[in-house]
Parts: sequence; structure tokens; C-alpha cells
Amino acid sequence: MPGAVGLARPHERAAASISAPAGKALELQGLTKIYGSETVVDRFDTRIQAGEFFSLLGPSGSGKTTTLMMVAGFAAIDAGRLLVDGVDLAAVPPERRGFGMVFQNYAIFPHMDMFENVAFPLRARGMPKALVRERVAAALDLVQLGHLSDRYARQLSGGQQQRVAIARAIVFQPPVVLMDEPLGALDKNLRYDLQVEIKEIQRRLGMTVLYVTHDQEEAMNLSDRVAIMSRGRVEQIGAPRDVYERPANAFTARFLGEANLLPGAVVTSCPGRVAFQLRDGTVLHADDPSTRTAGTEGELFVRPEKLTLHPLADPPRDGVNRLSGTVRRASFLGSVVRYAVETGSGALVTADAPNVAAHHHPELGERVALAWSPADTVILPPDAA
Repeated sequence: MPGAVGLARPHERAAASISAPAGKALELQGLTKIYGSETVVDRFDTRIQAGEFFSLLGPSGSGKTTTLMMVAGFAAIDAGRLLVDGVDLAAVPPERRGFGMVFQNYAIFPHMDMFENVAFPLRARGMPKALVRERVAAALDLVQLGHLSDRYARQLSGGQQQRVAIARAIVFQPPVVLMDEPLGALDKNLRYDLQVEIKEIQRRLGMTVLYVTHDQEEAMNLSDRVAIMSRGRVEQIGAPRDVYERPANAFTARFLGEANLLPGAVVTSCPGRVAFQLRDGTVLHADDPSTRTAGTEGELFVRPEKLTLHPLADPPRDGVNRLSGTVRRASFLGSVVRYAVETGSGALVTADAPNVAAHHHPELGERVALAWSPADTVILPPDAA
């Protein structure tokens, strides 16, 4: 793709021409897939609202692509139901479900130019030539490729091929679009630019999107809600900020980024505040609307960016959680410096300090105080891994 890959706003004419009917609600009721003795998707339940961008996020083998293939109709549903606006499509073949599909490998036809690739689903539906020309031109304008419509796949960059795949998926105005790791083969900067573009198109057209990715940042950037999957099970569903800030368990906490998890047990609890004792006897606090039973074991969770570092001689204010320790490692990551601090119990606590002069940046071996708010602290059940 020549020049910078910045996003220009899609052409108003293109958006109007491709304007899809209102996206449809997609409901998965106990969706299950079994291969031999292995359950690869285990009773997936959720309702994806019309016009929602919903992502399946998880490591390889978690069942996210198999879930998408069942929704698409390329894999049989062994148990459960798939409803679109209340109509069960579990027994309907893929070509009759009316979904748009963007594959990881793009699936661009090499013997067709860009125009004919995008026109393919319209011609397959027997649309008049004049309407095909109008729709294809609008779709290519929408993905910023209208000036390259006569080029073939071999003449396109990876980013351009992916744009063609997106245009082909939306040109026939599907109410639901399925995307299977569509940006996985692209470099980081181009991936981000296309994320912005995909989200903009989805908002303009009001499409319901079911998106598969293993990239946490991608899911956070694109999604209205995310389902975190592991070993065929759904661990948590929620808005990106909610699942990141308030994970349901240790798996979600670790999968979505760096996480400090300190084992211990509840000491006291009342609605709004939990006192939690670490194994070295240190008592820390978490804001929590529920009441927990004293003695219940668990893990205290806090993200590294929530911690602040202070010289030991200049401790943090009252009203915050505090630990002290020795800096064992410092990793320069560009926008932040990531420190590993060994506490008195021998646990390593990770803290991120912004790469600005106003923040304290200790030396290796320096004794420091760590501080963070109870509002940024969550008590999780013991790690079952």
C-alpha cells in the first residue's frame, strides 16, 4: 500500500450505497462441539446484540475458531441452538445463512481482479449488472481502494488484500459478518490502522460482527464485548475495560496482560471493603461490593500500571495498599519502565512506571515502597490451573 496507511473517513456516498439493513441479534444457546472423546466447545451461551462488535479471545486450542465455524455453518453443531433474531439456523447450510465472512488467509481469487473478487457474491445472487457495478464501487471506496479496482491479488500488499476481503464480505449487505483472525498476518502498525478502519465501517453500517482473535490488544481496541475462552469453556464475558480491570479468575487476569497475583486469605469483609492477609502476614484491602467469608482463600490481583514506586524514605500517603521490597529487574519498554520488586516474602511484584522524569525510577538493588488503591484491587478465587 503506497505511502502511509492512515485512515481517511469513508466516502459518504460509499457508506450510503452499502448501508446494510440493521444488524441482527445472534444468540448461542449451549453451543457444543465434540471431536471423538474431546469437547472442544462446551455449552457456549451468550446473546450478541444487533449491531454489536463481539470478539472471541483466547489462546490456540481454546475453541474460538471452532465456535465461529459452527456459527458460519462449516462445522456441525453437536448440541445447542444458533438463533438469528429468534430463528434457529443450526440446520441451515452456510450459503443460506446470509452471513459475510472474512478469512484469516483472505481467500482472494487470484484469477480475478479486485472488482471481480468483490463482485463475486453479488453475481452469485444474480443481481443486475448495473447494481453490481454500483455496489462494488461503493464497497471499494469504503475500504479506500476504489482507484485500484483493476489490480490482481499478486499486485496487492497484504493490507490491500485484506481490505478486498472486507469489501467482499460487506458488499451484499449481510446483517452479520464473521471474521476469523483477519489481521493475524499483518505487521503491528498496519494491523492497528486496519483495526481502526474495520471498527469505523462496522459502526457506519450497523453490522453485527463476531470476531476471532488471540491478540488481546486487538480485541480490546475493536470490541463492544469480549468472551474469554480457555479449553472450550467461556471464562468471562464483558466489556473490554470490565474484563481487564475486574477479571473473574486468574486465567483471565493473566491472559489479558501482566498481572500481580498474591495468594492469601480473607480476614474480614463487609459490603464495600475486604481485608486480605498475604502469607507473610501483610494485610491489604480491596473495594468489593460483596461480603466474603473470613478464612476464604484466594489471590489478590492488581495490574502493574496501578502501582506507584516511591523511595523507601518517602513512603506513600495513608489510605492505600503498601508493600516494600528490593528492585531486582528493570525492563525498558519505551512508554514505560517495568520493574520487578522482591517483597519480604520472596514474591516478585511487577510495577510499571511511565517513562517521564516526574516519576521515581529506582536503581537495581534499591529498596522501594509500592502503593496502590484498594479500588484497583480484586480478590479472585484460588488458581485452579
